[in-house]
Amino acid sequence: MKKVLFFRLLSLAILLSVSLSGFSQKKSGGMTLYTVRNEMGKDPKATLKQVADLGFKYIEAVDYKDGKFYGMTPDEFKSYLKSLGLTPISVHMGSMTLDNADKLVADVKAAGFKYFIAPVPPMGMFKYDPKAKSLTMDPDVEKLANILNTIAHKAKDAGLEFLYHNHNFEFEKNKDGIVPIDYLLEKLDPKYVNFQMDLYWVTKAGVDPVDYFKKYPGRFKMWHVKDMDSQERFAPVGQGKIDFKRILAHKKLSGMKYYIVEQDQTFDGMKPFEALKISKEGLQKFGFN
Repeated sequence: MKKVLFFRLLSLAILLSVSLSGFSQKKSGGMTLYTVRNEMGKDPKATLKQVADLGFKYIEAVDYKDGKFYGMTPDEFKSYLKSLGLTPISVHMGSMTLDNADKLVADVKAAGFKYFIAPVPPMGMFKYDPKAKSLTMDPDVEKLANILNTIAHKAKDAGLEFLYHNHNFEFEKNKDGIVPIDYLLEKLDPKYVNFQMDLYWVTKAGVDPVDYFKKYPGRFKMWHVKDMDSQERFAPVGQGKIDFKRILAHKKLSGMKYYIVEQDQTFDGMKPFEALKISKEGLQKFGFN
């Protein structure tokens, strides 16, 4: 009798343990590996394991060199992510040109990504001044649109979706009085080019994301989600002044299908993984799922 009772209790304990384990491993949302770029540079596999352990469902890659993602071939990278329960959803391809686009598109497809993203204006049309810490772009928006359109067609032919990621400078009028982001939204066919809205940089530009959702519904297939502190520095989600609850209420209007947590830099001694953990909790608080 005692043995029967013991095994029944043991079985219940095992079932409870499995149940709780499954609950704790429930995954949601995504993050960009740019946040942990230093860690990825030292030990990419161990870092990816930490990302998976935080409960993220999908990742965005930013490192591609010599046909490899973080030193792994497309097949190796895809396989390793699968072993961790992570999905490769998007990749920032800052090195894209008209000459290498075919190779990049093929490798992105082979690695299992869905979205091929231009993180900045390509082919020398983006400038960063380290002294002034300012970001600028070439004023020739027609040239930019043509480049993006050409590469986007290649991505489409391969079964990928092409997105353009914004900073704040695309919302500033150029010398011709044109707002670049508006020009791109109006001139580029949504069948080929859509957008990854970075909510921090839109806020930094003094623009309301919801206004853009209303003006260009369905064009923002992905969001970069990061907060802004009182000094306008990057902050974990929920630790700043961006009204994510209001923005999220317009998710359907925007066309958002995926969201990516990002923190370009951390401050005051905070480590990247600490920021990611705080952001993960913030996302749940605001209703991201």
